[in-house]
Amino acid sequence: MSAEQATAGLDLRGRTILVTGCNSGIGLETMRVLALRGAHVIGTARSPEKGRAACAGVRGQATPVVLDLADFDSVRACAAQVRRLAPRLDALVCNAGIVLDDWERVGGLEKQFVVNHLGHFLLVEQLLDTVVAARGRVVVVGSGSHRTAPPGGIQFDRLSGEGWYPRGYSHSKLANGLFSLELSRRLRGSGATSNCVSPGHTRTAILRNVDEGYRDDARTPAQGAATPCYAAVHPAMAGVSGQYLADFRAGEQSALQRDAAMAARLWQVSSDLVRGKA
Repeated sequence: MSAEQATAGLDLRGRTILVTGCNSGIGLETMRVLALRGAHVIGTARSPEKGRAACAGVRGQATPVVLDLADFDSVRACAAQVRRLAPRLDALVCNAGIVLDDWERVGGLEKQFVVNHLGHFLLVEQLLDTVVAARGRVVVVGSGSHRTAPPGGIQFDRLSGEGWYPRGYSHSKLANGLFSLELSRRLRGSGATSNCVSPGHTRTAILRNVDEGYRDDARTPAQGAATPCYAAVHPAMAGVSGQYLADFRAGEQSALQRDAAMAARLWQVSSDLVRGKA
């Protein structure tokens, strides 16, 4: 099923939705379809040129904002700009991400953990009150790759990546799932929700930094964006929170991604890291 099919018949006029990584792949298709349905989509990209080009290419209302998830000052600046554009967010789709084939660090931390998890953690933290004000939805794009995270899960004692960096993407995707889980707990009673979704094996530009190819059964971005769009706007997801979805239903996940204690610890550690306290 495509994202257009997953949102068929929906009228999103009057809604404002933030999508990270709007310039290509799943993010671009998510923005395109939600704007097509009438939403005002705020799309983030690392450069103003890429963001403007992406937003100009969709039918409907799309506004570009610069966001570099590896730079916490950029995350805070992005959040401030989003606040000026929209006092309420009906959905925040944490889609942007990277895959690396070598050991890279940002501020001593493994880079995929920083970009795929910490940057989004800070962005959501900065904008969470605007989501709650709209009784909105946070959608975190995770991956079935979380099941191949390093043994023991989040490597709290060596977040530099030393010894486990070849599993860095899987580690970051586990962090995405745990973040969404703990966020759902914190949102209880607020009317806002948090869910993690897997788009499936989708052919995008995310593997541009690695030698791995795509399987013959790889999905198109239109298919990969279907579940993120569904989670962000479909009436069937109203009030649903704390779930991990794949193909619109509960997906297979590891015991580690269901570990509430690990999720709570990750939240506290992440909070310290984005504030430079760790």
